Amino acid sequence: MEQPVTAGRATGASGEEPEALEALVGASLTARVTLDEHGLVTGWNAGAERLLGYTAGQLTGRRAADLLAEPIPVRGGLPTLAELPRWNGDVALRHRDGRKLTVGILAHHRPPGGDGPAWFVFSALTDRQPPAGLDESLVSWSFAQSPCCAQAIYDTRLRLRRANADMERAMALTEEEMRGLRVSEIVVDDAGRRAELDMARVLRTGEPQYEENYLRAPGESHEHAWSVFLSALRDHEGTIRGVCLSAHDMTEQFWARKRLQLIAEAGRRIGTTLDVTRTAQELTDVTVPVLADFVSVDLLAALDDAPEPPARAVPADGPLLLRRAALRSVTPGAPESVVAAGAVDAYPPGSMHFESLRTGRPALHEVTDPAFTAWLARDPARAARVRAFGIHSVMAVPLAARGTTLGVAFFVRHRTQEPFRHDDLVLAGELAARAAVSIDNARRYTRERATAVTLQRSLLPRRLPRQAAVEVASRYLPAGGHAGVGGDWFDVIPLSGARVALVVGDVVGHGLVASATMGRLRTAVRTLADIDLPCDELLTHLDDLVARLNTEEESDAERRTPGSAETAGAGSAGMAGEGAAGTAGRGSAGSARAGSAGSAGAGSAGTAGAGPAANAGDLGATCLYAVYDPVTRRCCFAGAGHPLPAVVSPEGTVDLVGLPSAPPLGVGGLPYEATEVDVPEGSLLALYTNGLIEAPDRDLDTGVDRLREALARPAPSLDALCDAVLADLLPPRPTDDVALLIARTRALDERQVATWAVPSEPSAVAQTRKDVVAQLERWGLSDAVFVTELVVSELVTNAIRHAEPPVQLRLIHDSTLICEVSDGGSTAPHLRRARIYDEGGRGLLLVAQLTERWGTRQSGTGKTIWAEQNLSLA
Repeated sequence: MEQPVTAGRATGASGEEPEALEALVGASLTARVTLDEHGLVTGWNAGAERLLGYTAGQLTGRRAADLLAEPIPVRGGLPTLAELPRWNGDVALRHRDGRKLTVGILAHHRPPGGDGPAWFVFSALTDRQPPAGLDESLVSWSFAQSPCCAQAIYDTRLRLRRANADMERAMALTEEEMRGLRVSEIVVDDAGRRAELDMARVLRTGEPQYEENYLRAPGESHEHAWSVFLSALRDHEGTIRGVCLSAHDMTEQFWARKRLQLIAEAGRRIGTTLDVTRTAQELTDVTVPVLADFVSVDLLAALDDAPEPPARAVPADGPLLLRRAALRSVTPGAPESVVAAGAVDAYPPGSMHFESLRTGRPALHEVTDPAFTAWLARDPARAARVRAFGIHSVMAVPLAARGTTLGVAFFVRHRTQEPFRHDDLVLAGELAARAAVSIDNARRYTRERATAVTLQRSLLPRRLPRQAAVEVASRYLPAGGHAGVGGDWFDVIPLSGARVALVVGDVVGHGLVASATMGRLRTAVRTLADIDLPCDELLTHLDDLVARLNTEEESDAERRTPGSAETAGAGSAGMAGEGAAGTAGRGSAGSARAGSAGSAGAGSAGTAGAGPAANAGDLGATCLYAVYDPVTRRCCFAGAGHPLPAVVSPEGTVDLVGLPSAPPLGVGGLPYEATEVDVPEGSLLALYTNGLIEAPDRDLDTGVDRLREALARPAPSLDALCDAVLADLLPPRPTDDVALLIARTRALDERQVATWAVPSEPSAVAQTRKDVVAQLERWGLSDAVFVTELVVSELVTNAIRHAEPPVQLRLIHDSTLICEVSDGGSTAPHLRRARIYDEGGRGLLLVAQLTERWGTRQSGTGKTIWAEQNLSLA
């Protein structure tokens, strides 16, 4: 007998004892021999003894090659034993009695390194004869009783001749009841017709055919997916005598594939936008009707206005308030829904929504389950919908992401006859988890966008001030793909002498960083404009500020360590105000308006901290600064890497103002130059950012041409013109921020301005007062005579005593009364407190007390001191 390979008794996986198995299979019916790596016999069973006549004791330890009656014929040479994984063929062996036997053998080679024999050699004994007719009976039985697939045999007329038991079960018909019928007569739908066409193709070509179909057999509660193979049946001469149809039930594999496809589809379609409602709707769109006949997504009503979800999403003993964010049904109008989209409903303890969120686990119920019927008993409206539409199976799946509870998704089946199963619940949970992450992303984005919009609104002018010099209208559009804010800005700043400053700027980038930087620069521009710096000088100081901010950002980045609580904006926030105020103070006295310099510093510091810090060294901006004087009707322009302004004449001609080339702010090294142009009354000044004229689908020149065409068309108002320009030049979702400022110029009548050249003699003060009183009488401003006399007397006297000629006095009568005294000196006066015995020092203090505001501005030939009175208080 063969020596055992391993010792001990073991029970197989099926529970059969090895001895019982050996008795069943008849081990002696096979000759079995084991060899070691050297070809020596290590095992010899009873079948081998019956085959060759040698006992195990006679051959154990001997060379197996000694049993060969002749060499083994192998084509191409025999590989070494180590190279053979398996070998089979006929071998000539020598029986113990000397006769030669040709035996078919199958030899298996065990990989090196294991215990036991290296080779297993088997040969079936030739004297085993089966009972008569057994083979044919086995073939017939295997066809009829095959459990692996449904099979049927059709003749050349495509009439059924045989069907096995699985086919009988699948069709709910016996073989006798189907015999003689066609496929299309047994399965009366499109699947039967397609199968019959494929069978005809098999008969014509002899090539096998394959198809998949999905159908429900009579008496089945659910549909099955079938994988159908059609092949030709040939006789010994190769003539086709029929067709064999084999159908494998692939329902489980089909649904597994459908689930994977649905998950992939959900990954593609859910979360395409950062809108909470749209994302919720995408979940319902993906799952109806593939998974459910009706789906609703209900989010916590507490999320509506709260910046963060409540710590306890589900109340302990009260109703749960949910807002219906989305719903979808196979029935138009979703009549199954008790709650309309956008409405809030209360779900009491015991309801599926409440319990699913309380436990944090999905739930599946048939409508007959006690928990579900108890809920319906307390909700007649829902109970009526269940009865009306035949709802029979429901699922509730919580929506949660990043530890935050958001709401619940509710799935219903009523048209689909098959109820939800556990696999459907797992799939719904996977889809809900994906959707919850997208909904949470959208919710966080909405919260951040609200913060960004609030910041943006606080930084841009809430309303443009009414000006005597210009009538203005403006538009600001953030880039469509960003958080609703950007770095573009505009401003209208009243200046002394009835003049006005128009500003448009563009900070590199989008979002909170750009918006915070914009706030710094806008505040700095207001501070610099408030001290009446010339256009080119203002941009020079602004350039210095941006360069300094870049340096501070780089220093902060070098000091900052990962995880530090310090932000890049913290170190430079305060410096923004200091830079603006400090820079503004160089070489000029500034406006004496209360709090202007301090407000600039506070504003810059506040806005700098409003957003996250910019990366080191990446602050940059372009800017266009213009000052229009309604008295001279001239406009001064200065630009820093910004698109050229457009001037529209009263006749409708559009021209771009040619400005000297200048780098953006923060580059440094090159000077900024100003350009002055005459602007007739009623002209339009158009200032804008590059987002208006630049676009991926057109070049810059085309954008400029389209802008000129839009500005040239008449419009009933400036607001209408702004809308028309944006409509003509911008797509629905701009790719860059856009700021547009349009101003219609006005001019002061010559009769509103009076000018006198004042001799540099103290005696000229009296005559000047008389001239002023006479002019005020002509203007009908008798109530302003007293204050104006005092102001004129003080300012003219100071100019004659402390400044250089020529001295000039100008009165401007508009909504206010402005008194300006110009001289050839460059030293600006300043307020000081006079002591008891001082003979002077009280003049400017008196001017400051009697007027609305006062200040000084420098010019190329000297300076001008001005004071402004509010006529309504005169």
